[in-house]
Amino acid sequence: MTGNKVLAKSLLAACGLIAFTYSLACSNEEVPVIGSELYFPMAYGDAPTVNQLATLGRKMFMDKSLSVSGQMSCASCHSPDHAFGPSNALPVQLGGPAMDRMGFRNTPSLRYLHSPIQFTEHFYEAEVTGGKDDEGPTGGRTWDGRVNSGHEQALMPLLDRNEMANADAAEIITRLRKASYADEFRQAVSAPGENVFDNPDAVIGWLTVAIETFEQSPADFHPFTSKFDAYLRDQTDLTAKEKRGLALFNDEKKGNCASCHTSSHKNPASHLPIFSDFGFVALGVPRNAALPVNADPKFFDLGLCGPLRTDLKDKPEYCGSFRTPSLRNVALRKSFFHNGKFHTLKEVLEFYVSRDITPQKWYSRSADGKVVKYDDMPKEYVKNLNTDPPFAPLPGNRPRLNAAEIDDIIAFLGTLSDGYAVPAAAKQALR
Repeated sequence: MTGNKVLAKSLLAACGLIAFTYSLACSNEEVPVIGSELYFPMAYGDAPTVNQLATLGRKMFMDKSLSVSGQMSCASCHSPDHAFGPSNALPVQLGGPAMDRMGFRNTPSLRYLHSPIQFTEHFYEAEVTGGKDDEGPTGGRTWDGRVNSGHEQALMPLLDRNEMANADAAEIITRLRKASYADEFRQAVSAPGENVFDNPDAVIGWLTVAIETFEQSPADFHPFTSKFDAYLRDQTDLTAKEKRGLALFNDEKKGNCASCHTSSHKNPASHLPIFSDFGFVALGVPRNAALPVNADPKFFDLGLCGPLRTDLKDKPEYCGSFRTPSLRNVALRKSFFHNGKFHTLKEVLEFYVSRDITPQKWYSRSADGKVVKYDDMPKEYVKNLNTDPPFAPLPGNRPRLNAAEIDDIIAFLGTLSDGYAVPAAAKQALR
């Protein structure tokens, strides 16, 4: 993908200039669509308001009493103090009735998910190629893109036996009735002359829409307050090391990171980037023996084609592909990839540049001592693996990045963490 295409795709994906999208928010400029056909802000004329729903959603997000264990809330995995990602280095967070169950997917950050593209198997760029370039499966939420809306996603952990573990909607409603904010919920979302708790579908509808509305709150979920944002706004400068890292990040023959984690150039016409093209890619991440499910040698998490997503199970060309996450706040994370296999950015980048050069460093060995390359996917799907740079070695079987260049990219990734304090002089200049 050329540099111009990368930039164009970044702008299209971030700013709603492409088909198959919801109403997208670019920086803080637009209000995204929230809710479903029946449950949405101002559904009853002047109620419920966005503020009412966001306030309720925040309380629900933090409420451990909505779980069977009484010990788990949305915030248990999506910590507000860690960019709404996990606070620890576990590959997968513990949950379930006794808080001792582990699934097989790493917890993603919920930041900068305010404007994902609706899932499609065929994503066509509206510009540059004139809509002729099929980028393949793109969009949706979760590692396999199996839901599109925030309210659909909000329901998933409430019912997942490895997470909040409610048996059904009725159990969720029973817990919600006992919550400290139950009366506030009833008063805010009941249709005129009705009690929402008399309509189970409406209770679940409004509960999930309230969480979705909270997750659209700009200050919490898409603040765009990183050093890189300040740099793009001419409020600060990057260090020499950070600039080298940015150049390597964008260089198609070196890091080539921007081919999936679409970035932006310093241009007044550019919008602040999300650092994801919302596409799916097979990377061949090593099998994680720390996950209980992997004790079964026949078990494979193949992303788009299963086991959690079932509608694409007959599409072998998708097997092993997972959704590209945003790299915003990535330096705050302590576990990486869909299975939480790696725990430092240095490991991640070293894997990228040496996967096919020194596979013995990354993959397990068979009983006879042979390296089992790409050991977390059946052999028939190896052909799906991405082999573009930085995976493709340089002539002489040399890695695309050396140790110093990896350090430079890591320094740049550190500029993507929210909470940067803009220098006072820069703030004064903007007045």
